[in-house]
Amino acid sequence: MSLKIRLSRGGAKKRPFYRIVVADARMPRDGRFIERLGTFDPLRPKDDATRLVLDAEKATAWLAKGAQPTDRVARLLDGVGVMKREPRNNPEKSQPKKKAQERAATAAAAAAAAQAAAAAPASE
Repeated sequence: MSLKIRLSRGGAKKRPFYRIVVADARMPRDGRFIERLGTFDPLRPKDDATRLVLDAEKATAWLAKGAQPTDRVARLLDGVGVMKREPRNNPEKSQPKKKAQERAATAAAAAAAAQAAAAAPASE
């Protein structure tokens, strides 16, 4: 049985409120869970103490037992100091594709030529 530490949604429509729970990975998002670890209210200000209420001892115990946090929960646990999350970085994804690189190269060449042409008459 693989365990996940994840968010279970509650609250009204367009007013989300989440419980941080330990659940079997096969159970639905808002379905059966094993233990409740805390709450997360994303509508509160970031500096509010009640935005994230978490039992850190229970969380570390479940992590030691092999429970895997989801990406968002890992970010929350990192903010509290329970676990260390490596920041994600994929620099290749943000690179322009082949056609865009060719267009940028031709635009740069044209700009350099225009700048050289503008500099030549000024020196005469």
